[in-house]
Amino acid sequence: MRFFPLEKLINLHDGYTANIKIDHLSLLLLQRGEERYLIESHCPHRNHPLDVALIDGKAIECPLHHYRFSLASGELLAATEEPCRGLRTFELVYEGNEVGVVLDD
Repeated sequence: MRFFPLEKLINLHDGYTANIKIDHLSLLLLQRGEERYLIESHCPHRNHPLDVALIDGKAIECPLHHYRFSLASGELLAATEEPCRGLRTFELVYEGNEVGVVLDD
């Protein structure tokens, strides 16, 4: 297990969105209000990027086919075509003045 720093806490604010690449993972770090989320950066339905997705409350909606997922759990909330797996989410870890993620080596 290894800690990967993602961003300094001082840079985070409501509306913050950043694409982050760690090895083979493409992630999206988001802050909405006081809540921070780390999710996979592409929709599991058709692999569309989520960096321009609509975020409404605690759900994210893919702009391509309007699939909706919970930001907290990744659960598929609504599908417009065939169902797909949920969105992968990752637990954020706070270390000093940074937020990051712990991943398997």
